[in-house]
Order: sequence, then C-alpha cells, then structure tokens
Amino acid sequence: MNLKDNQYIQITVAMCRTGIIGYGGGPSVIPLIRHDAVTRYAWLTDDEFGETLAIANALPGPIATKMAAYLGYRLKGVRGAILSVLAHILPSGIAMIALLSAVNYLSGSKVVAGMIAAVSPVIAVMLGLMAWEFAQKAFKGLGKRTGAAFLVLALILLEVLHLHPAIVIVLFLGYGTVHYRILAKKNKGGTA
Repeated sequence: MNLKDNQYIQITVAMCRTGIIGYGGGPSVIPLIRHDAVTRYAWLTDDEFGETLAIANALPGPIATKMAAYLGYRLKGVRGAILSVLAHILPSGIAMIALLSAVNYLSGSKVVAGMIAAVSPVIAVMLGLMAWEFAQKAFKGLGKRTGAAFLVLALILLEVLHLHPAIVIVLFLGYGTVHYRILAKKNKGGTA
C-alpha cells in the first residue's frame, strides 16, 4: 500500500503539523488546517471548509480541536476522529511538558520576548489573508453591496452591540439558509 495515499497517515501528518507549528491558539491554526484540508490533500472544497469553520465557531470548545475531530471523522469515522484529535494535541502537549523548565528559565530573556513578538504579525497576516479570501467569496455569492452590508452588520453586532460571535454566526447561517431556499425556488420557478 502506498503510504502517501493512506488517509490515516495523511491525517496524522497534517494534524501533527498543525499541532506543532500552530502558535497562538485555535484561530492561528485555522489557515494551516485549511491548507492541508483544501489544498494539500483535497479532503474538502473551499466552500465546505468555510461551512465547517462556521459551524465549528458556533460550537463551544477549542476551534482547532473541533476542526481536527471533524476532518478525522469525515475521512475515517470515529477512529479517524480520535486519531486526528490525538495527533493534533499530543505533540504540542508533550512538548509543553518537556519544555516547561526551559520556558521558566528563559522567561526573562529579551531574545525570547523578541521572537514571540516577531511571530504575532505573521499570524495577523495569515488570518487577514484567510478573511480576505472569504470576503471575496461573499462578494461573489452575494454581490458587493450586499456583502459589504453584511460585513458592516457583522462588525456592528460584534463590536458595537457586543453580541457573542456564536450568535452572529447562527444568525448569518439562518439568513443564508433562507436566502438560498428563496433563490432555489426562484430558479426552479424560472426554469419550469
């Protein structure tokens, strides 16, 4: 059997990579997971990834772990989900435990503080690029005016009204469901 085609190995490698390389919490790991799931292994289309990310954001718990569990489950069922979650959390958990004493020793080092500060802009750029790609898809699907209106509406709901992000996601998912049902009925009626 070709090891490159073995999905268990693919899941393990992808989730170990995101668990080890991802720095800064769940949101910073999402672009890495997206790259593996959509580009490298083609487990999901870009649209499916976006839908999965929206649902994962609405559910409680760490986003990257939920994404790992979903991808593993989608590919190989319960065993795949367990493998994917373990591959995602174990390497970094072991590394954290092993390096705890070194971190305590080096915590006052200016070099280490500088290295951590240098990583933050990279994460911001990765998240910005992913947001830009999702915005382009929204503009393509909804039109520029409607997409921009929803962008402003989301900003108001999140930043001015301080609505929880999960509630905003559920509201927009609900709207999307209604919107596409209306379009489907309109298209069905137009073709008859």
